[in-house]
Amino acid sequence: MFATVARFCVAHRRWVLAAWTLLLVIGLAAGALTFKLLKDAGGNSSSESARGAAILTKASDAGPTAIVLVKGPPVDAASTHVAVQALTAKLDQVPGVTGVISAYTSPDPQLRARDGHASLIVVSLQKNIGQTPESSAITTMRADARGAVPGARVQVGGDAAAMSDSNKAGMSDFMRAVAISFPILLIALFFIFGGLRPALLPLVAGFSAIAATFIPLLGVAHLTNLASYALDVVMLLGLGLAVDYSLLMVNRFREARAAGAGVAASVEHTAATAGRTVTFSALTVATALSGLFVFGDPGFNAVAISGIATVLVALAAALTLIPALLAAWGPKLKAKARQDAEDGLFGRLARRVQARPWLAALGVAGLLAAAALPFLHVNYGLGDPRTLPASSQSYQVDKALLTSFPGMQADPIQVVARIPASDPRIGAYAARLAHQPGVTAVSVEHGLRGNVSAIDVIPSGSSQGATAAHLVGMLRDHRPGFRTWVTGSEASLTDFKAEIASRIPYAAAWIALATFALLFLMTGSVVIPLKAVAMNVLSLGATFGALVWVFQDGHLASLLGFTAFGAIEAWAPVIIFTFAFGLSMDYEVFLLSRIKEAHDEGHTTNDAVAHGLQRSGRIITSAAFLMVIVFLGYVAGQTLDVKEFGLALAIAVAVDATLIRCLLVPATMTLLGKANWWAPAPLRRLHRRLGLHEAPAAPARPQASAPALPQASGPGLPTARRAAAAVPHGSAGRELAGAGAPR
Repeated sequence: MFATVARFCVAHRRWVLAAWTLLLVIGLAAGALTFKLLKDAGGNSSSESARGAAILTKASDAGPTAIVLVKGPPVDAASTHVAVQALTAKLDQVPGVTGVISAYTSPDPQLRARDGHASLIVVSLQKNIGQTPESSAITTMRADARGAVPGARVQVGGDAAAMSDSNKAGMSDFMRAVAISFPILLIALFFIFGGLRPALLPLVAGFSAIAATFIPLLGVAHLTNLASYALDVVMLLGLGLAVDYSLLMVNRFREARAAGAGVAASVEHTAATAGRTVTFSALTVATALSGLFVFGDPGFNAVAISGIATVLVALAAALTLIPALLAAWGPKLKAKARQDAEDGLFGRLARRVQARPWLAALGVAGLLAAAALPFLHVNYGLGDPRTLPASSQSYQVDKALLTSFPGMQADPIQVVARIPASDPRIGAYAARLAHQPGVTAVSVEHGLRGNVSAIDVIPSGSSQGATAAHLVGMLRDHRPGFRTWVTGSEASLTDFKAEIASRIPYAAAWIALATFALLFLMTGSVVIPLKAVAMNVLSLGATFGALVWVFQDGHLASLLGFTAFGAIEAWAPVIIFTFAFGLSMDYEVFLLSRIKEAHDEGHTTNDAVAHGLQRSGRIITSAAFLMVIVFLGYVAGQTLDVKEFGLALAIAVAVDATLIRCLLVPATMTLLGKANWWAPAPLRRLHRRLGLHEAPAAPARPQASAPALPQASGPGLPTARRAAAAVPHGSAGRELAGAGAPR
């Protein structure tokens, strides 16, 4: 099947290249339209916090708020008073603003800082204002505030500004990652491939896959909310998988050319071998991403849809665009003979590991287990303004609220009830809450429609912390004599963590079972898939431990340019798990395909492992190195959650490609020996019927110019054994080698 597709792409390569060029153009146009439709996907609407927020939103005309911080001269100074009043009147005229209060128009003492040198202006906005980058309300307010109070620093923060800053910072980080990683990637590809044409091939495939993915995403954006981080998913996976698949296919193409095949036959051979591996790889990555659907969270669904679409488009590019490019550029690509274990570094490394397998296995497993220990004291946050760039006004306003304004330092925990605020029970309940430990202030919201009331409980400390979490638990465990819904920032975080904890066993089981089935179809073994899943868990544990050690505990904070606040984003472990698991299985498939190839040729398990690692080790480590370059481009971003995502995936890929694939896999397969290939008799029969077996079409050698094998060895001449190693083994190799070729 793969050879047939490749044969068509070779014969009609101009049409295939023209089709992908058209997809590139259409995709770029679709991407521009998709950018305008991006919107926060929101959370699970079935949680208590979501239901309470929905009741409150329906009962109120108020939208998000912006908080203007005026800091510098004394608040009681006459000139400050006049300037702030003028600014207040100006802000009240901004389109979308429904009300403005300041320290001079409200008796609320919370609007004045403790030291008397800062005050707040609270601006109420219409619903749905400030939720997209196109919203001009925040931009207008910041322009009006600039220089409005002589001698003062005026900044605009609050919920509305934080949403606007988050969207803009995300887009900025995306562009920065592209600007940093692409030039470095091109240079690295040039040295890895040894030429400009093969170096451009992965980038052409990557750009085409990224652009083409925007076409289905445009349709998705019209049907459901698609968050801005969908762009990061498309860029990371599209470019990363294109690089991986291009490396694999170019390597197979060069081997076939070194064996004497023509360009067309080499492309067919590449598709029949590497194309099969690429398909397995894409299926494993897509399977891992599909586990996000289990959580039922709109944000996770958006990531899964974006990721799976990218994987499928990258697979299509690998099976059609890359063969067409190889057919066009193939004569310019240098041939490279297939290697055996004795031919290079990775084969020698495998032999050394096989000499002391217990030491390697226990040493690597112990190291990874130790690296996972920091994850045992993980703390979570969700949408905290402190994840924004430290230079953003939202971050600085939030920091000032926390340190200088009692009662304004945290978002309230809101207790929503379907009885009017005038009901005596509401007042009595609010009075009782005011005396609870950890409560800084309590107030009752008035003016809500539909006999709805809300009690705002301000915790001491931050919006999301131990005190706020304790109060949410207390409010839910000890309810009054009427129905209540506890919502707010910390309540949303509590519900989100509970949702993940309840669903993650099912998601993990689905990913593990689906991955097991795919690897069984590939290898015919039940031991190898189980071992692969276990090793991935070890690798991911080390990644999560590093994530907590760096971003929660604050190690390397000055080097990476962030300020730790004692938590990581609650979504990070789930997203990183699915991405890293999929990419890890990507490299597992690359390695296993070569090991199984050698084993099917009749080699012992130990020899097959050594040959397989030598033939795939350079591809795996090169692909991982290039992926790390892409991921580290995101570490240069300004937002903390983007840094977390980029560094965690860079660590996961680096650990997997080195410690796991180069050390732990050879060690464990050596220890298991023949047991690696064990399966119960019924499953063996099932694999013979349904398994995907490697039976590539042999690349045909040109008849007129068949290269002669060397007749003797000497200085500078390969031995007969080395010449034979250049010829693919198995049925394809026998056809290619012909009569008299040394085996």
